[in-house]
Amino acid sequence: MNPEIFGYCAAVLTTLAFVPQAFKTIKEKETKDISLAMYIIFTLGIACWLAYGLMISSMPIIAANAVTLFLAGTILIMKLKYK
Repeated sequence: MNPEIFGYCAAVLTTLAFVPQAFKTIKEKETKDISLAMYIIFTLGIACWLAYGLMISSMPIIAANAVTLFLAGTILIMKLKYK
């Protein structure tokens, strides 16, 4: 299998796995059960993965982490706003 296709499959699956929880949180504006420390660490980790993808010019890594960073950042902002 072509490594890029495998990378895109991984990117789509991991990003899609995150989407339902993100939409639920955004829709309900309920963040009390989300750990602030975990979300800060997670969001920073996703930002690092995005930077890494940009450094090595890997579109699967860039695409997946750009979308996930947007969603995670949105939830993190909501967590801070609706504490």
